[in-house]
Amino acid sequence: MVLTVSDLRIARGGIPVLEGLGFSLVPGRALILRGPNGSGKTTLLRTIAGLQPALSGEINGAEDQIAYAGHSDGLKQALTVAENLRFWADVFGTTGIAPALAAFDLNSLENRPAGALSAGQKRRLGLARMLVTGRPIWVMDEPTVSLDQASVALFAAAVKAHLQGGGAALIATHIDLGLEAEVLDVGPYKAKLSALDDFDGDFL
Repeated sequence: MVLTVSDLRIARGGIPVLEGLGFSLVPGRALILRGPNGSGKTTLLRTIAGLQPALSGEINGAEDQIAYAGHSDGLKQALTVAENLRFWADVFGTTGIAPALAAFDLNSLENRPAGALSAGQKRRLGLARMLVTGRPIWVMDEPTVSLDQASVALFAAAVKAHLQGGGAALIATHIDLGLEAEVLDVGPYKAKLSALDDFDGDFL
């Protein structure tokens, strides 16, 4: 399992934001994305996860390998913590939610409806979902939002265990998770503004 991105060009709202970007992610390794707000990190992660097309370039090794955690926790509010995890286990064809409950300290909350959880508890549940997917590549966008210090430590421990088990992780974050990871700054890959075409010129 290797994820390879080559000469990628991506857009947000039809406007190119990054171009010429490439990297490889191998088992047991993490790659941390850095860059200011609006620099294209979320767009890059969504493109790699297959949620939107790239303008050009290649993404190899992503098929049926990626579990994605974005800004939304992906929870069903009326279902309990345990029922949410079982739902996602069924979606991904896996069994067993006990390790996910334990990893994110959710055992005491397993019978509580997700809608009754605090923001931090919802985030922990949303991240616990990654463990039940069975997917080797975790792609995560600012996963520690709403987490307190203890919960950040739980998340970092879960990622380390995933890497030690042969998984890989691509994470956009501004905080230090204490991981042995490479860092990719997307700043140098900012797309250049295109020259005005003839159609634009007719109206200027």
